[in-house]
Amino acid sequence: MKNLGKNFFWAFIVLFFITLLFSFLFESGSPNAEALTLNQVVEKINAGEVKNIIVGGSDIKLLLQNGTTAFSRKEAESSLSETLKNYGVNEKALQNVSYKIEDESGTKYWMSILIPSLLPIIIMIVIFWWIFRQAKTGVNQAFTFGKVNLKLFAQSRDKVTFKDVAGLKESKEELEEVVDFLKNPKKFLEIGARIPRGVLLMGAPGTGKTLLARAVAGESNVPFFHISASEFVEMFVGVGASRVRDLFQTAKKAAPSIVFIDEIDAVGRERGAGLGGGHDEREQTLNQILVEMDGFERDTNVIVMAATNRADILDQALLRPGRFDRRVILDMPDINDREEILKIHSRGKNLDKNVDLKTIAVRTPGFAGADLANLLNEAAIMAARHNRKIISQDDILTSIEKVLLGPARKSRIISPKEKEITAYHEAGHALVAASLKEADPIHKVSIVSRGIAGGYTIKLPIEERRLRTKAQFLTDLAISFGGYVAELLTFKDITTGSSSDIRQATDLAHRLITQYGMNEKLGPRSFGKTQELIFLGREISTEKDYSEEIGAEIDKEVNNLINKALNVARKIIEVRKAVLDKIAKTLIEKETLEQEEFYKIIKSFNLKPVVIK
Repeated sequence: MKNLGKNFFWAFIVLFFITLLFSFLFESGSPNAEALTLNQVVEKINAGEVKNIIVGGSDIKLLLQNGTTAFSRKEAESSLSETLKNYGVNEKALQNVSYKIEDESGTKYWMSILIPSLLPIIIMIVIFWWIFRQAKTGVNQAFTFGKVNLKLFAQSRDKVTFKDVAGLKESKEELEEVVDFLKNPKKFLEIGARIPRGVLLMGAPGTGKTLLARAVAGESNVPFFHISASEFVEMFVGVGASRVRDLFQTAKKAAPSIVFIDEIDAVGRERGAGLGGGHDEREQTLNQILVEMDGFERDTNVIVMAATNRADILDQALLRPGRFDRRVILDMPDINDREEILKIHSRGKNLDKNVDLKTIAVRTPGFAGADLANLLNEAAIMAARHNRKIISQDDILTSIEKVLLGPARKSRIISPKEKEITAYHEAGHALVAASLKEADPIHKVSIVSRGIAGGYTIKLPIEERRLRTKAQFLTDLAISFGGYVAELLTFKDITTGSSSDIRQATDLAHRLITQYGMNEKLGPRSFGKTQELIFLGREISTEKDYSEEIGAEIDKEVNNLINKALNVARKIIEVRKAVLDKIAKTLIEKETLEQEEFYKIIKSFNLKPVVIK
């Protein structure tokens, strides 16, 4: 856009001066002067209306007695007096007119001759020059096609350090060693330590891989080159390998330096899995990366960093010692890390003094760093939309539900019957969860539609969990059927609102048996080999490694688990039907129950938790 504006400006200037030149050369008379024919000129002279006549070439300028001017033209070869005589001018009247002849400008004369003939030629020359210039540019681009589009990180702009990265303590410690080596390589080389040639950042999307790489760039104060792996691969054979060579040559010249390749799985997938075999362009690019990384000299201060969320599909040659020596795993943040991340992303935002980030951290299990940043941004947008200058706690809590489930659809019109069914459905989930000892605490129950959900029940763990027990899984199964049983016992019928619950419960029951080995009859064994096929895209398939008889037993045990969970939910709701009715009626009235309101209803019935056996 900048070049387009510049070109438009110069084109306007050139056209303006051409117009001005032609106006100077060919304009005759004054813009306000009257144009006369030679007959009219003779008539005015004979009538004594002409005071002065000025002749310049073929142009005739007349100053009339009344003070106005007029102009006319004559033949260039004849004199004015002869022309006037031919038109019958009165000689006595002509003698009373002041007569003056001006020499025509030589520049004007020659320009009037040359420009009409030369201008088309000049325009053609300019057009051909522009065409050849474009062709030359294309040739130059062809010769630089194998050059990599490498970007140097600007240290002074948006500088990020390890202080700006919350959590990830162990990951930062690993990368601090890399920074220390780049700053003081002699300390490591003297003791015989080998330079780490590659650092692979592995973690789920949004956990901060790119942010950590930027922090390394900010801490190391060395040239930091970054590129996306997808920029290596083109439709032309050999371009990717050429760009890899250019990348490493540039990095070696700037050593000590860091090269960061984002989403390396774009070229680092396992070889031999696509079309074309070893001649695949992506595989040729990967081969060149392997050669360049293994070809570093011992004292070459260049470290390659790469990021991926699919480390399981990378080629094993990339992961062997000598290439990516160090692997840094970025976990999902725990409750303390989430609180620290929220503090960082709350900088520059006008938070209410009553905002409790600890509470927000408790309500956001499973949120990555990028999710938390998006959460606070959504809260700021919500506050601005309501013309408020300060972000409140309610803005953030509402944004959690928006991020998880979608925006609230309060304008959605539902019948009183559907509202009642939804209220009993969500009350069933909440009641079963509140009645089971291994269940997570209920934080909110609502029948306000969000996204595709007609209502929702939010239950969150008290503490972070890395492992889950069989009892906890069975509790989740029973909770899944709470809405189904509540509808069946209350209305003697079921609706499609339970379809998602049934699908999730069936999937969980199947995983308990086939993956987790949590079944007494079939024992601690996994069933089915799951593998990923990389052929024309991604496809996950499961190989059947058991007999038909075992398959029938698996189906039977899945049904047993589902029926057991269904019976648990049924017993709870049958015994505590009055509690269900109270929760449902309160939901119909208020539409939303927060944690305090919900447990106030539960405590009034003096319920005791049940343990699934």
